[in-house]
Amino acid sequence: MNRTLRVELGERSYPIYIGAGNMAAADLYRQHIAGAQVMVVSNETVASLYLDRLMSALHGFKAGSVILPDGEEYKNLEVWNRIFDALLQKRFNRRCTLIALGGGVVGDMTGFAAACYQRGVPFIQVPTTLLAQVDSSVGGKTGVNHPLGKNMIGAFYQPRCVIADTETLNTLDDRQLSSGIAEVIKYGLIDDPEFFAWLEANMQALRQREPATLAYAIERSCQDKARIVAADELEAGQRALLNLGHTFGHAIETGVGYGEWLHGEAIAAGICMAASLSRRLDWLSAQDERRIEALVAGAGLPVAAPASLGADRFLELMAVDKKVLEGRLRLVLLKGIGGALVTEKFDAGLLRNTLAENVRA
Repeated sequence: MNRTLRVELGERSYPIYIGAGNMAAADLYRQHIAGAQVMVVSNETVASLYLDRLMSALHGFKAGSVILPDGEEYKNLEVWNRIFDALLQKRFNRRCTLIALGGGVVGDMTGFAAACYQRGVPFIQVPTTLLAQVDSSVGGKTGVNHPLGKNMIGAFYQPRCVIADTETLNTLDDRQLSSGIAEVIKYGLIDDPEFFAWLEANMQALRQREPATLAYAIERSCQDKARIVAADELEAGQRALLNLGHTFGHAIETGVGYGEWLHGEAIAAGICMAASLSRRLDWLSAQDERRIEALVAGAGLPVAAPASLGADRFLELMAVDKKVLEGRLRLVLLKGIGGALVTEKFDAGLLRNTLAENVRA
């Protein structure tokens, strides 16, 4: 089942192509590449599997590649600079196109490089993980990590298109698949309770990679994200809802060291912590909190933060977050399943209680 969705952003609108075998579809690339020069950015793991296939689809272009080390711990300015080294060594001009072949780390770094190289060149996302296909490849958030905070250096910069090949999920290990499911669950919780219920009924099939189930989950997630991004591209309001679980999750990733927990694992624990605080505020019923934890656990994901992070350290890490404005921490919380909101109106004592009771994994 091949589908095409659109992210509606006026003259910067772009398609999301979802389907089996899309990576090898030369026509999908050609209509979005203006010049002759193409630089593919990938990592060691993904390149060994798919680089040759992608390069074959780019026949006729002056195509090069730069291969980065694999892992969240390499999402930093030093490694990011290797992309510019490759572009400058090959004398690529401002009509070149960058292509991100990989998961969220590769996509974020490539997009940020495209935003900066010669003050902006086109790029294309070819996401190869479930997390990237349903979340990070769509919406134009790009960037790198800093030792003091995740994704604190970056830019909003939209791709020319997203080419999602569902066949790449066949080579994804189970842990990475579950990591992607965390972001899928997020969409149901934000404002799509019907999708949340569908996930409750179909989680086993999703984890078993049943093709039709996977395709539907990807399509529905991209529809939900595209709608939110179209309404609020630069995260002035509604788009911040997409950060459900992320303030808690980013604190976990930074606190334990990038790469120790996968992004989706940290977000899953963060979602459960947001649900726990929402229940303490009497915004979420205990029954719905149990439903959320059951679905997260059923996806093979953690429901609590690692015990190595105490409440004080957690609060320190949360204070270094993009959603902190004028010293006030804002969180995405839940008024029921499908009723996410961004708020700074929560009791600090209840937050500390939440941290104390949910740092145990």
